[in-house]
Amino acid sequence: MKEQDKQVVHTISPEAITELAKKAASDCLPPPEVARKAETVGVTKAKLDILSTVLLGMLAGAFIGLGAMLCTLVTTDAGLGFGLTKLLGGVAFCLGLILVVVAGAELFTGNCLMVMSWFGGKISFGRLLRNWGLVYFANLAGSLALVGLMFYTLQWGFNSNAVGANGVLIANAKVDLSFTSALTRGILCNALVCLAIWLAFSARTVVGKIFGILFPITAFVAAGFEHSIANMYFIPMGILLAKQPAVLEAAELTSAGVANLNVAGFVGNLVPVTIGNIIGGSLLVGAVYWASYLRQERADVWVAIRGWLKTMVPPFRPAEPEVAAELMESKALREVLARAVLAKHAKPSETAALQRTGSKALSEMLARAVLAKAGGDDTFFTRLAQEPDEVLKGYDLNPEERAALSGGDVGWLESRVSTLGDPLGAWVALRLTSKRE
Repeated sequence: MKEQDKQVVHTISPEAITELAKKAASDCLPPPEVARKAETVGVTKAKLDILSTVLLGMLAGAFIGLGAMLCTLVTTDAGLGFGLTKLLGGVAFCLGLILVVVAGAELFTGNCLMVMSWFGGKISFGRLLRNWGLVYFANLAGSLALVGLMFYTLQWGFNSNAVGANGVLIANAKVDLSFTSALTRGILCNALVCLAIWLAFSARTVVGKIFGILFPITAFVAAGFEHSIANMYFIPMGILLAKQPAVLEAAELTSAGVANLNVAGFVGNLVPVTIGNIIGGSLLVGAVYWASYLRQERADVWVAIRGWLKTMVPPFRPAEPEVAAELMESKALREVLARAVLAKHAKPSETAALQRTGSKALSEMLARAVLAKAGGDDTFFTRLAQEPDEVLKGYDLNPEERAALSGGDVGWLESRVSTLGDPLGAWVALRLTSKRE
């Protein structure tokens, strides 16, 4: 080996070698790493420019439409019995999400996982809505474009119009669903779709991604759950085919039997299914995994969750005792609590030394004591807000301090404590955001 090559080898640190080994490993990523990857991907999606977002959204609509087309084709006159025919249709439909994930595209239902980036404070709620809105309508445009192309291929006339008849029957069943049925099927559908995306994130190879997608997507299609973007192909295609007398005859339907197969029926299906897809992907998968693996990386976890609930469910208002509301508004509360925590947990010599320190330095040092406790006990301040007397029991507070804390005497507290400096000030500001929002 040349001397120059030896020098290069020696410059590689053990940490770099470990990182390279991780990347070269064939095993899938563990769930905590998948959660961080999903959060990072959400940030990338939110930063995409409008043109790229729309173009990739149109591709995703067309890709999912291709999966729906193949599903319609292979389930036509399959002769395998109900269960196996549904299973075959589910496997065929996987084509759509495989194209989205491997080829690259922006799919509304998969982008419901972007709430993880919002919960983590990496993107704003406006950016989240911007992506969802652009992608949703771009998916619709891509799906409708494919519907037009497929209609003029006359593929629906295959097997004596049996393919077209199957397409009409699929679409007609969807527009006849009740609101509740469409909503719940939408919830379960996108829980499985986002789990498929989650498994694809964990895979390190293309084959791994395909197998990660295969089973969840097959399950949702076979079970008859509702996917809003797939329905942007199924229902418009059914509307066009229902106008063909030969197709209706092959489906053994009359015009009265497809009375709901129109634009109103299309919208009536999309509304509950889309709401269900958002709930299933954002809450049942995104929120649960974020709370499981990433919540400890943010001090204001409950601020983020409450912000989401207040946005998506306006009537929701967490019960907050009056005393808690007053206490949460006071920055000075943190520092008086610090005095109490220090008095209980610090050594006598440390307490005496701090008492001899100047008021501003004392304030900063005491506040750091509270910050340390909060980092290890996330329920500390929550319990304080809800039951102050119980939490303060046993702390070395004089009567005046105890009364000020229990009664929420903000004026008294602020008159005796100096302002918090960074990074504590920023941390406190995050904690107090819940009251200001």
